[in-house]
Formats: sequence, structure tokens, C-alpha cells
Amino acid sequence: MSRHHRRHHHAPAAPVQILNKDAPDAPELKVTMLGAGQEVGRSCCVIQHRGKTVVCDAGLHPAYPGLGGLPFIDELDWSTVDALLVTHFHVDHAASLPYIMEKTNFKDGPGKVYMTHATKAIYGLTMMDTVRISDNTDTSGKLYDEADVQASWQNTIAVDYHQDIVVSGGLRFTPYHAGHVLGASMFMIEIAGLKVLYTGDYSREEDRHLVIAEVPPVRPDVMICESTFGVHTLPDRKEKEEQFTTLVHNIVKRGGKCLMPIPSFGNGQELALLLDEYWHEHPELHAVPIYFASSLFQRGMRVYKTYVHTMNANIRARFARRDNPFDFKYVKWLRDARKLDPRTPCVVMASAQFMSFGLSRQLLEEWAPDPKNGVIVTGYSIEGTMARTLLGEPDHIDSLRGGNIPRRCTVKEISFGAHVDYSQNSKFIQEIGAHHVVLVHGEASQMGRLRAALRDTYEQRGQEINIHTPRNCETLTLTFRAERVVKAIGSLAGTRPQHGAEIKGLLVSKDFSYTLLDPKDLRDFTGLSTSTIVQKTSIPISVGWAVVRWHLEGMYGEVEDGVDNEGREQMTVMNAVRVVLVSTTEIQLQWEASASNDMIADSALVVLLGIDSSLATAKMTTPHPHSHHRHAHAHDHDLAHDAKPTRDAAGELVPPATRADELDTLHMFLDAHFGDVSRPRREVDDGDEDELLVMDVKVDDAVARLDLISMKVTCESDELRKRVEAVVEMALTTMMPLSRLFIGAGAAAVGIKADA
Repeated sequence: MSRHHRRHHHAPAAPVQILNKDAPDAPELKVTMLGAGQEVGRSCCVIQHRGKTVVCDAGLHPAYPGLGGLPFIDELDWSTVDALLVTHFHVDHAASLPYIMEKTNFKDGPGKVYMTHATKAIYGLTMMDTVRISDNTDTSGKLYDEADVQASWQNTIAVDYHQDIVVSGGLRFTPYHAGHVLGASMFMIEIAGLKVLYTGDYSREEDRHLVIAEVPPVRPDVMICESTFGVHTLPDRKEKEEQFTTLVHNIVKRGGKCLMPIPSFGNGQELALLLDEYWHEHPELHAVPIYFASSLFQRGMRVYKTYVHTMNANIRARFARRDNPFDFKYVKWLRDARKLDPRTPCVVMASAQFMSFGLSRQLLEEWAPDPKNGVIVTGYSIEGTMARTLLGEPDHIDSLRGGNIPRRCTVKEISFGAHVDYSQNSKFIQEIGAHHVVLVHGEASQMGRLRAALRDTYEQRGQEINIHTPRNCETLTLTFRAERVVKAIGSLAGTRPQHGAEIKGLLVSKDFSYTLLDPKDLRDFTGLSTSTIVQKTSIPISVGWAVVRWHLEGMYGEVEDGVDNEGREQMTVMNAVRVVLVSTTEIQLQWEASASNDMIADSALVVLLGIDSSLATAKMTTPHPHSHHRHAHAHDHDLAHDAKPTRDAAGELVPPATRADELDTLHMFLDAHFGDVSRPRREVDDGDEDELLVMDVKVDDAVARLDLISMKVTCESDELRKRVEAVVEMALTTMMPLSRLFIGAGAAAVGIKADA
């Protein structure tokens, strides 16, 4: 004879919520320009995402004096800023920094200011010079003093190129070379996994001392990009240099004076290298002096010599040969402009670049009436400045001393501003490959033409791109459906799971990243530890242990017997709560605290507290006057039989569908629906194992067989098979005890010992 042996009934794994990338979670990225939105000047870009706020650049508008030159700083609560990143030291990108850091509530918040080492070194020099110039001109619109500049400089954090800076949870950034000027950088900003590249001013053309802007190794979601030259294409470097040197040569050859308004740092050093080399190659010009008329230029040369390692290979190679290219042979420092000989030709590079003030404006007013003299504008000229006015070749110019001055000198523009033109900009945008491009730092007309040209280029290639041109104080809102990735670590990562398989573990969320690990690995990978709270409740009883079991089985269907470490009998309810027999008059509930276990414990407590008032308890414990011994024995036998789950000869629990009462119930369900249903055989002869524990359902000529071990239905008729499966599922759901429909989070691990 063969008997069916019961297999273990395992509790189903607790469901794990999978983070769905298609879930309706669409975090917004907000970009607000407080300056440089459809204009050039006072660059200030606010980036907000997931509760983080990053500000890029804080400049002044050179054309507007006093408070009018500031960005629209009232549009932002500066105490909420997490980081302020400065791309380079130019006035239109950094000059409002002392005001923001010292005159606003920025200092009340957690935010820090970051820039590269070279930018910080030059920033201190340029801002002090700006303060001194304002002291000598109009003090009514003075924004800050030297103490403010010094305080802002001290509170600025210097960073290296390619350094990964973690600001706070979920916020980090990395600086990359931007070309343009010494120390200039573009920032790859990452907020909660969303990447934004802010270029600032950048150049893709290698000059005599700077490297070109580099393409970051990771692709951003958003690129915030300068658009200074719009759709203009500039001549190549060699052609520009030839035009420039020829123009300078012609001016001094006719006996004139050549004025070049330059910033103290940037293309001034580049032009000095170019002119020194050109004079060396033309001996006939050795008698014509070249001056840089800026003490700041002179002091800044020490900075340039310090940061040679950030320059291009040509400069580094010359330094390696002890050939310092910044030790000029023909370019000299003009300490006092009054010593210039008015009768002889010369070349003077003077600040300020836009000629709104400073020595460049003074020399312009002195030299403008002489037609032999010439002015060469070598950088980008912002609207509203004297440099932009002069490019229109007016007959007269305004004097800072009042009145008009005739303009008879020649004026030419040859830009060495180290900005990208259209061809360089469009190619760089394509290499970056961001889905969204935000154009800034450009005049509205130039920006509009650039956007149209870029769209046409992408349409011709069959590619899509989103190009935005926000105005100042106009918030651009971009919505992203970020894909959430959960990384399995520790022992969970030991085996690669099958696609679609459930993985059970502890989900740890930190800085917008998610990690799944086994609870036992928590300390090793996170430094955290777990604690287990075991709750105990004692209840007095006045009935026997068998009555307690009867009530618990009546509620939960079945319980698991066992003994604890002290040898006391216990029952485990729904794999969650242990009921321990402390004495004949006391039982104790024990469970590990959790939401599900607490719920089961509460329900068990209600059942146990109601035992004494239950009519069933009274009936079971009241002795009968007739056949007292026989009835009591039979009753105890029934309780004992019902109290313990059915087991086979090997001690295995019998599955619910193989217990006689449940088989009868299942047979009743099938018979009520189909009429002709065979009863299952629990014992068969050798060789007839296929007939063990099966039911045959006959409808007309079709027969469906139900295997009570696997609960599978086989039938040649799909229609009958589906009908039988539906009735079986309904019957099993009806018969299933509560203990199997819901499994707790585990019984308290306090010396549990399985009953043998």
C-alpha cells in the first residue's frame, strides 16, 4: 500500500513594493534667471529641484550703476540657497557676490560659495579694484566696501577641476574646464539624480595659454548654455590674429596711438602674448612702446604664473624649459599715464573693458579727436556701454567731464572675447546631448535666431530637442519622470534574481537613492543596527489548555504546538503570537512588535479574554449527569483530536485538502455544481498511485480530473476544466482557515523549540 505523505505548508513571502518608474511621480526642475535672461550682464541663474536650491553666478550689469546693476535679488529667499557656484571672475558673473553674501540673508542659511582656486585668487584682486574705482567716482551708488569684499573672499570655498563636491544629501557638483579665462569652469550639477550642466562663458578655441572647454564624461538632462554671439560665425584664430596685428601696425606706422580697452584679466594676457611675439618678429617696431596700463594686470601676472598647470600644453612645455612666456620683452607696465609722450606713437592696453570709466575712458577722450589714432575693441561689448556706442562710429562722444568730444579716430572691432560662435556652440550642444537646452547670456534677438537655427539643424537630422529662452524673473518649469533604481547589496546581491521574481529585504532610502539589503547586513553596510521589541501580556484562565486551543482554532483555523526553553507548552498563532501555558491558572502572550503582529495579538487577546463568558466554554466544561465518564472521555477525545493539526505517520502535517472533513466539503461543492463526482481514495494498491487522492467530475461525455495533491485540473474540454477550476478555487477560499490566509511577521525569537 502506498500513502500520500504531506509536504510542509510554507508561509508565503511578504509582498515587497516595487518602485515603478511609470508611477505618477514627476518631480519638477525650476530654472529662474535673476539676470542674463535675454540680456548680457549680471548673470544669476537659480536652479531648484527636490527642495534643493543652487545659484550659478552673481554678477553686475556694467551698463547700470548702483543697485540697478544687481540681479533681481528680491525674487529669491537667499537663506534657502544650498550652494552658490561662480564660474569665473568677470564683473558680469561675480561682482554682486560681496553684496549677496554680506547684505542679504544668504549668511543666515546653510549655503556656501564655490569657485576654482584661480578664480578665487583673481576674484579678490578684481573686487578690491572695483571698490577702489567706485571710491574715486560716484560713492552714492556704492554697493559694498573693502571689508565686504574681504569677508566674501574668506568665506569662499576653492575647488579643483574634476573634483566631486558633495554639498548635502542628494546634491553634488563637479567643475570642468570652460576655457574663456584663467580659472573659468562649467559645473555639472546633480540633484537627486537629475543632472544639469551650467556652462557659464566658455570657449572651444584654444588660444596661446588656455585649454578649450571640455565635454563632461556624463550626459546631463538639462544644459544651461551661453548664447552671446547668437548665429554669428567668427573668423578662425589665425585670421583674427593677422587682422589684429596688421591693424595695430598700420595705426602706429601712421604715427598714431592705438588704444585697446581690455579687462585686467582674460584676453589682456592673451593680447600681450600676441603683441610681444609680433614685435619680436618685426624689428622696425622695436622703438614703439607697448604698455599695459593697469596695476591690477601687473599684480595678476603672479597669479598666472602660479596656475600654469591649468593652462594648455604649449605654456606648460615652455615653463618646463624655464622659458616663462609671461616675462614680456616688449610689453611694459605703464605706472603713470601722465608720462606718455603725446608726440610719439604707442600701443596702450587699458581697463576698463567697456570704457564706462577708468583709464581707457580717459585716454579715449584725449585721443578721439586725432584721426591718426585708433581704437580696437577686442572683446564683447554690452549694450548701453561706451564700447558698444563707439562701435556705431558716432561723430561725437559724451565726456565724463561734461559736454561732447569730436570722434575722428578710427574704431574697429576684432573680438578675442573667448566666447563660442554659432558653429562652435551648436557643435558643443550636440556633443553634450541634453534633452533640454536653456539659452542664457545673450541679447533677445540673437538668442531667438540661435534657437531657430538650432531647431532647424535638429529637424533636418530627424532629432528632437527642447530649447528654452526664459526672460529675467520668468520661471521655466521642466517635468521629468525620473527612473528610480534600487541597488541590491550584501547577501542579496550574491545571486542574480530572475526577471519578475520578488526580492524581500530592507529598503533604505538616503539622499534620493535606494538600497535593498538583508536586515542582517544593515550594520555592515549602513552603520545602523536593529532592535527587536518582544511584548508579553499575562492573562488569568480558569479553563483547561484544551479549551484554550479549541477557542483559538475556532478563530484562526489551526495553531502550531511547541514548547519554550523552560519546557512549557505553547501554541503559535498565525506565525506571529505565542500563547504560553505558564501555570494552570495563567497564560502569557508573547510577540515581536510590528504592525501586523500587534494586530494579531490584539485579536488573540480578545478571544482569550472572552473564553470565560463564552457559552461554548460553559457547555464544554459542565459535567453531564448521565454517562458522565463516557461523555467526558468522548468530549476530551474530540477536543484533543480537534486541537492538533492532523499528521501522518512521518509526523508531517496533513494538507487541508487531504483531511477527511475538508475532502467531504470539497466533494460537496463539486457535487452541488456538477452532480456526478467520484469520492477520493486515500489508499491504493501498488501500481495504482495515479488513482490516489483524485476526484473525477463527469458532465455528459467529458471527464475532468482534480488532483488533490497539486490541486490541478486536467480535462480535454477547456470549458469544463475552467468551470471546475473556478468551483475549486471558490471552495478552497471558503474552507481556508484564517491562519493560512494571513501570515504574521514571525513569532518572537525567545528560545522557540519545535515540538517533536
